[in-house]
Parts: sequence; C-alpha cells; structure tokens
Amino acid sequence: MIKSSILLVEDDQALSVMLSFNIEKAGFKVRSAADGEEAMSLAREETPDLVVLDWMIPKLSGLEVCRMMRRNKTLSKVPIIMLTARSKEEDRLRGLEGGADDYVTKPFSPKELIARIKAVLRRSRPSTGTDELSIGNVIMDLASYKVTREGQEIHLGPIEFKLLRHFLENPGRVYSREQLIDTVWGQGIYIEMRTVDVHIRRLRKAMQVGAGKDIIRTVRSAGYAFDSTAALNS
Repeated sequence: MIKSSILLVEDDQALSVMLSFNIEKAGFKVRSAADGEEAMSLAREETPDLVVLDWMIPKLSGLEVCRMMRRNKTLSKVPIIMLTARSKEEDRLRGLEGGADDYVTKPFSPKELIARIKAVLRRSRPSTGTDELSIGNVIMDLASYKVTREGQEIHLGPIEFKLLRHFLENPGRVYSREQLIDTVWGQGIYIEMRTVDVHIRRLRKAMQVGAGKDIIRTVRSAGYAFDSTAALNS
C-alpha cells in the first residue's frame, strides 16, 4: 500500500521531530522543512499529499507559503493544515481565507493533528474514501448507517446522523448555525436557529455513552465543533 506523503513545515526542531515520529507511526511518509523557502522547494520537487504548515517560520511565513501554493498550478489543490499559536478569530479567518483547509492552534496533541490529517485527506480525495469514519471511540459506518461509541450502537435520527457525519469529516473546526443549516438541511432552506440547537442537544444526549465525555463543543458566539480530544481520551 502506498503511503500518503506529508510535508511538515516547522522551525521548532524538537516539535518537528516529535510530530514526524507520530505522523510516521500513524502510517504516513513525512518530509520536513524548517523554513518557508525550503518548504516551497520540497513541495515543487515532489508534490505532497498534504502539508502541515506552521504560521511563524523563517524566510517566508506560513501564510505566504500557503498563498504561493494556491497560485501554483501543480500545488494549488494540495490540502494544507496550518499550525499556529495565533488563536484569535481574525487570525483563524486570515489563515482559512489565505487558502488553508484546516487550522490547529497550539498547544495541541499529536492524536488531534493526526485525526485532522486523516479527515482533510478524506475530504480532498472523496473518490478513494472509505465507508467508515472514525475518531477515537466514535465510529460511523456509512454503508450500514450505524454509529457506535465504545462499541455500543447509537441510534440517531436522520438530521443527527448528518450532523455527526459533518463533524467527523471536519473535526475541530467551528461551524456557525447558519453554516450547519446550509450543510445539513441545504442551502436556501429556512430553518430557525433554535432548531439547530435542538438537534445538537439530541445528538449530545444520544452520544453520551457510559462515562464518555461530551464530543460536541459549544463555542460561545460562534457555533459548534467536534471535540476530537473528548473522543480520543474518553
């Protein structure tokens, strides 16, 4: 089986070594770069399947690298996960608007990053996708329409199933009620905002198995996100 290639761009050597070890352990091939110019050189030399890109790197910032890749015909479709200590909403928006597919704020766990890598690769290559989505103890079988947590089957309604699928495909990303309506119910469909809250509550209640932590995180004044840490550590 051919391993997906990950280009890791991180100038902190200790962090780079640790992440490389964990990403390779998860079954990927990793090449590393310590600055923006080296990252572009390696990407042009061999197109990666995905780039994990630190924002604050020497020579060219991660944001500049991201924009350069999006302007390059060969590299424009390569998915990018941006790593950064910048946690403000405006920084997150700058990263996403600059072309990043996902955004992970420091500090983070290697498990969370690997879950994000797998999710972004699934979205970027749907034709080679699997019939199963899983993060930690949460498993969704798309073929049989079944969901389990800690091995226990969960019974979900159609909307809750769609919500969970969307969250599993995009772990960690915060989605507003408006975005969830467009994705789950469909664009142009009028749904009251509180209806989203009702279905989120139903999903939360259904997914509370045993001592399992709440996997849906509420972000005040922003929306909801899938909490990978809760699924991985509970």
